[in-house]
Amino acid sequence: MCARIKSIPDMSSVKYLIAASLMLTACAHAPQQVGDAPAHSDVSTPVATTSAAQIESPVLPKLELTDEMLYEYLLAEVGNQRGYKELAVEGSMDLATKTRDPRLAKRAAQLAFESGDMVKAVTAFKLWQELDPGASLATRMLASLQLRGGKLAEAQAEFAKVLKEDGDNAPHTLLQIQQLLMSYPDKAAALKMMRELAAPYPKLAESHWAVAKLAQAAGDDVLALGEVKQARSLRTDWVQAVSLEAELLLKTAPQQGLQVLKGYLKDNPEANELRLQYARALVEQQQYPEARAEFQRVSELNPDNPDLAFAIALISLQMQDLQGAESQLKLALENGKKDQDTVQYYLGQLGEAKKSDEDAISHYGQVKGGEHLFAAKMRQAFLLNRQHRLGEARKLLHDYQPNSNEQRAQISLIEAQLLRDDKQYAEAYAVLQKSLDKLPNQQVLLYEAAMMADKIGKYEIAEKYLRKLMQLNPEDANAYNALGYSFLERNVRIAEGVALVEKALRLAPEDIAIMDSVGWGYFRSGKLAESVQMLRRAHAANPDPEIAAHLGEALWAQGEKAEAKQLLQDSLKAHPDSEQLQSTIKRLIP
Repeated sequence: MCARIKSIPDMSSVKYLIAASLMLTACAHAPQQVGDAPAHSDVSTPVATTSAAQIESPVLPKLELTDEMLYEYLLAEVGNQRGYKELAVEGSMDLATKTRDPRLAKRAAQLAFESGDMVKAVTAFKLWQELDPGASLATRMLASLQLRGGKLAEAQAEFAKVLKEDGDNAPHTLLQIQQLLMSYPDKAAALKMMRELAAPYPKLAESHWAVAKLAQAAGDDVLALGEVKQARSLRTDWVQAVSLEAELLLKTAPQQGLQVLKGYLKDNPEANELRLQYARALVEQQQYPEARAEFQRVSELNPDNPDLAFAIALISLQMQDLQGAESQLKLALENGKKDQDTVQYYLGQLGEAKKSDEDAISHYGQVKGGEHLFAAKMRQAFLLNRQHRLGEARKLLHDYQPNSNEQRAQISLIEAQLLRDDKQYAEAYAVLQKSLDKLPNQQVLLYEAAMMADKIGKYEIAEKYLRKLMQLNPEDANAYNALGYSFLERNVRIAEGVALVEKALRLAPEDIAIMDSVGWGYFRSGKLAESVQMLRRAHAANPDPEIAAHLGEALWAQGEKAEAKQLLQDSLKAHPDSEQLQSTIKRLIP
């Protein structure tokens, strides 16, 4: 074929240089018949289907194969192979336009689509559609491209044409259109288009399904539920429609949603995917025994599935069936397929539930990575401390490599808590202070450092941290309450302290601790009636020993000594280790 080419047609210098290098390759391969695309080059699209319209042969022009035509065809094909996409698209489009051959138009459309130039692709598909009106694929691709370009009206017209001309495939086409529209950013516009396209096909279940899915995506669950019910009435055995109906009902009428799933499973016990959905829905509704039974039914058919064993174990934990949980977790561990770190973490949780700290520490220690690593190490430190192994707990915290500032702050807070529990208040403050040097605006660190500074008598530092916290977060009720209560407890700057705790109560009117602070502030101010009223309210909501001590002292000062004595003694029986109650009783009652 190369010998027939006598001369190179006139072209730009760039094209000439490209052509010269490409023709060496082209001569080594006999070209296919002009207009025939390679077997591997079918245009790929989400809405491509084969129909009678596509199979019907288009009308071909009567043209003589000239050297120039052959050259242009070769140039486009080899250019495409060598990565010269723009040259390939221009050449194939030019050839298709001159010859009016639908086969060349199809090839031009494919090359334009593959090049990523959607403007040229639209032009090419329009040409192919013009030259071969029966080519359903051209119409489908054109609609898809127009949708991608945001031209909804043009896309809708093309989709409607496909549905009308290829009626036998309408169910499948409707589903494909729905899938395309699901990714369209304007969900309301996509829903409107789908409803209009589906309207002429009220007897097709797929029509209602498509609208239901787009309605769900647009947030119109009422419309979605109505449409999916119609789909189910037309195809009663459609498991996806059952699943969607149940999913929608579970949001607003969970018992109805469960009944939909249960009813279908009664007639179709082999529908395991739906049974899993039913089991998960039962868990969400906290119907744990029923959920576990459903998971176990699926597990019997999949005995080697570690995920099912793991799910059964977690439900068993929730049901306090510790033995059942342990057997399932160990089964998941033995299978070796479930993430081992996750299983070890929950075995640690199980150990804590069984009050076996050693088992829990061992399992937490075997968590080497994954999403539960941080939590496992923190629990491990807590348990070590509970076994009076504070040094080991602190070493574990120091050795852990945090991956965020939040984790760094959390580690410092936990270490400070362990030290505070051991009454090492100065050391706890030092840990928090050191962490604050690196993370000066971490609000939780500021608060805890302020509390610890107040505890060891560094009142000015405590106030500085709390004032900074108020600047960072003017709505932080705890900061106002902490500073105000510090003044009131030390019986200094009483008016300022009352103003601070009152502001805290305005920010958090239902906070019981702040109610106690306000009541104590009124006591310090000599407003005994207001103090007793506020402290009674706080104590009724939470009979905490500190609140009881404050209320008892206010009642005693108001002259209600018998009630105060009874209240304090009853509270001490419930909280015999309360130092504040002991101190108050010793001071008030001879």
